[in-house]
Amino acid sequence: MPETDNRAAQDQSFMRLAIKLAERGRGRTNPNPVVGAVIAKDDKILGVGYHARYGDLHAERAALQNCTDPTDGATMYVTLEPCAHHGNQPPCADAILAAGIARVVIGSDDPNPLVAGAGIRKLREHGVNVETGFLRTECDALNPVFFHYIRTGRPYVVLKYAMTLDGKIATRTGASQWITGEAARQRVHEDRNRYAAVMVGAGTVAADNPALTCRIENGRDPVRIVCDSKLRTSTDCQLVQTARDVRTIFATVTPDAEKKAAFESMGCEVWELPADSAGRVNLHELMERLGAAKLDSVIVEGGATLNWAVLQAGLVQRVQAYISPKLFGGAAAKSPIAGLGVEVPDGAFRLRDVSMTPLDGDFLIEGNL
Repeated sequence: MPETDNRAAQDQSFMRLAIKLAERGRGRTNPNPVVGAVIAKDDKILGVGYHARYGDLHAERAALQNCTDPTDGATMYVTLEPCAHHGNQPPCADAILAAGIARVVIGSDDPNPLVAGAGIRKLREHGVNVETGFLRTECDALNPVFFHYIRTGRPYVVLKYAMTLDGKIATRTGASQWITGEAARQRVHEDRNRYAAVMVGAGTVAADNPALTCRIENGRDPVRIVCDSKLRTSTDCQLVQTARDVRTIFATVTPDAEKKAAFESMGCEVWELPADSAGRVNLHELMERLGAAKLDSVIVEGGATLNWAVLQAGLVQRVQAYISPKLFGGAAAKSPIAGLGVEVPDGAFRLRDVSMTPLDGDFLIEGNL
């Protein structure tokens, strides 16, 4: 194999290892990105690292710390541009220079205004050979949440629901547990571990009394958000009863101090927000406040009314539809999205980059809006 072909193959192999390492931080680094790094010289790996959790070492410094041999003249493969500013950690570009790294291969550019090319520029100014955009598509796929959050200051929103093949989320009696099987429900818990928060409406809490926790080994519970305009949720529900264990936020428009105090005494946070034209919680204002609270992502697991509200408000970035090959029937049985709906087929909300995943008899169809 020619030397250039061998180097290209090594570059791909080492960067794909960095991508796998980055995934290990999933659900722990929010609102920071997941990042992986590999340091190699010739065909030997000297050290690997990843950003394990928010506030911990960045991937580049973790990889340098794990090196077993001198790094002079080595190559670093990193899935995201190294930072050049002081945050929770000192600049990674400085650590790379101090280690004598000769070449840095970067997957994704960092849109963070505090970085945005500064890391690349600093490395090049000090004589480091920097290559950018390497396996960019695969590296970009690691951090859609971070890219959206850092550009907008608002959470990345995933609209998720489960339905039958005839488009029902419950029977005519309102029964909905369970539409999908265990494999699909396991995937939902994996996403609760991945994203920062999960949001439902008061109607879902009243109908299903959900816990909205992450039930996988070593999982992290998302912050739980309930849109409850009138604070009509019973304080006997699971969400309120466990609010001291899992952060729980009630978003409301009511100024009723007595109602608020009842929830707050149980450990809930109550956010009074402006009302929209229908008298419900203004979802744009809620997303701004969630972003300011460093909650970079939200899964909407509500009912048909909330689903339409976030969709109509233009707040959804991704849709996940779990479909079970069952038929409920019933004109009165609910569909996933209520509201007024679009007027003509050409007005439909369209998904792109659509994929379908079989899940032990069920199917997950998902894509970006």
